Amino acid sequence: MTNVYGKNVLVTGATRGIGKAVAEALAREGCAVVAVARHCDEELRNINPGGSIRTMRMDVRDPESVDRVLATMETIDIAVCCAGMGVAGAAEEMPMDMARAQMETNYFGVLTVGSKVLPRMRQQGRGLFITIGSIAGKVPIPMQSHYSSSKYALEAYMEAVRIEMKGFGVKAVILEPGDTKTGFTDARKTFTDAASPYYKAVEKSVERMAKDEQNGRDPSTVADVVVKLIGKTNPPVRVAIGFEYKLLMFILRFLPDRLKSWILGKMYLPVVPGRQ
Repeated sequence: MTNVYGKNVLVTGATRGIGKAVAEALAREGCAVVAVARHCDEELRNINPGGSIRTMRMDVRDPESVDRVLATMETIDIAVCCAGMGVAGAAEEMPMDMARAQMETNYFGVLTVGSKVLPRMRQQGRGLFITIGSIAGKVPIPMQSHYSSSKYALEAYMEAVRIEMKGFGVKAVILEPGDTKTGFTDARKTFTDAASPYYKAVEKSVERMAKDEQNGRDPSTVADVVVKLIGKTNPPVRVAIGFEYKLLMFILRFLPDRLKSWILGKMYLPVVPGRQ
């Protein structure tokens, strides 16, 4: 695959799931990948045909941590923000510390990385800035309202960045995967209580989410899209991953809000609170 941006790549959240798949795929394309996460061993791995992966510890929520890693990179040609986490529970009951933690990683983490890499890309006159969003950033998922909110925010941010950077040769793209089989499922933090009127709904909804995710697409499907994007001088603003999700996004554009809400409830809320 042709790479029109350059070989030096930063990938966040790169020790598992989508981030790991992206880092390895880009290294196979000959890129020098700096793969970062909060917990990882520091090592150098060579991947044919000529690429490499250098892992470093970095917390996307900590500007000093980001600066330390970026200081080791001569240029930053491509950045792929894959770090993320999820919380689940009823919107009205979610503790504010959990809601803030959700936004700190999924939204402000991307902003922190962007505030560091975009100026360098602008000065270089080229760059590709990719963020892993979600289909949940286009449709609200019940019992994952805060997760959806973090991904909705990324949609606006990335589109604005794309417009602002147009004259500097820097492209911004948000990817929208649907259900994907990763460690994200087991790492999700769920808040509920047996005395809550939402308890059964939360339990069944999270159970449905977990089943769909573990039967979902392999992370390599997202990595394959990233590999294609590095060869495009004018990539799309957003990409839904998978034909079924592209079709879903297309259909939902034409549905009235009342019908869309009914469909999402049927899909993601097997038990309706108040009717248990």
